[in-house]
Amino acid sequence: MSTQKPIAKDLQKFIDRYEPTKFKVMRSGIEIRGVSNIHQAIQTAKDIIEKLKLNLNIAHSADMVSYGGFEVNLRS
Repeated sequence: MSTQKPIAKDLQKFIDRYEPTKFKVMRSGIEIRGVSNIHQAIQTAKDIIEKLKLNLNIAHSADMVSYGGFEVNLRS
């Protein structure tokens, strides 16, 4: 029996298009990890969000650089 909540439609569309190799599902979105070129990855994510007109935003902090990560969250 699975207790995992379903992923929001916009977030699932993003995951299907971006195809991250490692990500963690969080309450308000996902955290993508293990990215070697963080700047290019974030720009690609932004391009997908804009092109598909998804209700998502990108969050990134200096701490996330240490593990090559950034977040894709639902806009509130």
